Amino acid sequence: MKVSLKLPLFGMNMEEGTISRWCKLPGESFAKGDPLYEVETEKVTSEVTAPCDGTLLEVLAPEQSVVAVGDPVCQIETANVS
Repeated sequence: MKVSLKLPLFGMNMEEGTISRWCKLPGESFAKGDPLYEVETEKVTSEVTAPCDGTLLEVLAPEQSVVAVGDPVCQIETANVS
């Protein structure tokens, strides 16, 4: 199943984050818990991990782009979304 992953909320006052680094490239497989990308906010850089096993299909927010909380950052292919 094709699924869009959205930028998660890391703190009550967080409105946006900068994608600082992608850990996976389109076409690469990953397991649940593997790091997918890093997000930089005003206070901290956080690693975002995969919610399930799958394959990264498309990066929608390239490195150094600013993304609002809840906006899609990538599309993945998976059979079991948690």
